Amino acid sequence: MKSLLASIRDYIKEDWQENPVRCVLEVIAWFLSIACSLTMMLTVPNPPFLILYPLFISQCIIFAWSAYTRGSVGMLANYGLLVTIDTIALVRMTMDAIR
Repeated sequence: MKSLLASIRDYIKEDWQENPVRCVLEVIAWFLSIACSLTMMLTVPNPPFLILYPLFISQCIIFAWSAYTRGSVGMLANYGLLVTIDTIALVRMTMDAIR
């Protein structure tokens, strides 16, 4: 267990040294992700999607950029697709609210 924690600490330290901006942004995106999930959990069956979708999109953009800077094609594709899906949903919801 001790070696696992040391390995995690070393990974975080290395990540910070490689790109501190990315490291901070990933932590922010992670907090956004958790906040959105908790909000969904607490507000079901009527979650505030007009508030949540921009947060979903923002954190996915951050994660996509992070994946790009790491050279991770799979994660970049995943987050790029999530941004597209959530943006379409937000536009549809906004258009519906305007009508």
